[in-house]
Amino acid sequence: MSEDLVFDFERVRVHGFGLYEGTALDVRAVIAGMPRDVRDGFLLEEVPWRRFSHAYGSGENVPDYLERMRSADAATADNALSSLWNSVCHQGTRCSVAPLTVPFLLRIAADRATHYRADGLFLVAVVARRNYWDDGSRTGLLRVADADEEVRCDMSGHPQTWSVRAARDAIAADAHIPIALLDDPDLEVREAAAYVVAASSGRAWEISAALHERFRIEEVPRLRAGLILAIAQLAREHRHEDAAGFTRACWSDPARPAEVRFGAALGWLCLVDDPAPDDLRAVLDETVTHELGLLMAEVPWIRQVDDDGAGLTHTLNRMFDPGAHQPPTCDDPWADPEGFGDDPPF
Repeated sequence: MSEDLVFDFERVRVHGFGLYEGTALDVRAVIAGMPRDVRDGFLLEEVPWRRFSHAYGSGENVPDYLERMRSADAATADNALSSLWNSVCHQGTRCSVAPLTVPFLLRIAADRATHYRADGLFLVAVVARRNYWDDGSRTGLLRVADADEEVRCDMSGHPQTWSVRAARDAIAADAHIPIALLDDPDLEVREAAAYVVAASSGRAWEISAALHERFRIEEVPRLRAGLILAIAQLAREHRHEDAAGFTRACWSDPARPAEVRFGAALGWLCLVDDPAPDDLRAVLDETVTHELGLLMAEVPWIRQVDDDGAGLTHTLNRMFDPGAHQPPTCDDPWADPEGFGDDPPF
């Protein structure tokens, strides 16, 4: 398909998204067909950026942002990352060009000579998830993607479900990179890597084994809590039935640290439909302190509920009183997307 052909939103209104499904204008198909040598060689010129778009128009300027992120100058890399983030993940919208950045952002993060490695990984994790902000419910906290029927479009009319799925597939294709970064010396990189792999669409057992292995040796408290939630999120998406038993064993063990017991309790609540038992409520009463709130406020899954520091409180309120708060909904899939400010949340 010619590079000059573009997604025709008006034709989609008439004929539906099936018109482009599986074609060269389906970013999922482009990610699936991106050769390993293009990804490993950082051959940006081989990627059809112009075919897809971001908040400000054509994606043709995205390669420049990625190249500048590799700069030895920290200010140059910072400006490039900010511009990239605001373009491809604008006000909560996952734009169609965003998944094409994933293989290259992973490789930038793997290069210890680059700047803002963790921030680039967080961008990967965000474009690989639905617009989850403010949803700390049992069904929402660990939910990665919307159902296919929940159509939300980006500014050019591309379905965001395709973009999210393509980003998740890109993570799966290169899962060896964030798996290796689980052992990085930089704790923020380790944390971001766990957040990334938890959204992968494939290689789930390999990723789960790596997360469990890191959990066994991780010494940073907030990262231990995050690893528990990463294990639970991956299990929820891929229906790993043993995860409910693992999380229950963790929260019910009085020898475990408070952050592990609390994270495991949240994970268990998201993995099962059972009412919260009295012993779990007792664990929460015992572990939830001001100090734990400060620690958990830095964990990505809690920051996604409230990045002003009240995420733990809001999460518990929504898990135990789901009627008290309902995330905003949009009945019109063609409406302008709603979201938050342009600044990256991390």
